[in-house]
Amino acid sequence: MNYQRKVGSEELAAKLESLSREISTLAAEHQGEIIDLLAILRSLECSHRQIQEGHFQQALPSNRQVLYALLRDIEESGGWPYIERGTVRSLLSRFNEQPENPVDI
Repeated sequence: MNYQRKVGSEELAAKLESLSREISTLAAEHQGEIIDLLAILRSLECSHRQIQEGHFQQALPSNRQVLYALLRDIEESGGWPYIERGTVRSLLSRFNEQPENPVDI
């Protein structure tokens, strides 16, 4: 991911890039280990929630012009950061797509 475009400092952009690489490496190290991958996704979701509900909420501007500029920046730079949650329905649909292999008993 390229964070250079809208990040306030090169130092932060470099740290975010490094963090992204570490997360990708961690996921690759646990490829095929569904429980471990689920734990990684849960950790990312928890971090997202903590930042959004804590630091981000506290940093929101109280001035309409600054709030408008923030909203415009969010819209121009790709929208609101969102972590999609999987659903049981999506898991079942994948399961139903796979051909059945009868088990010989």
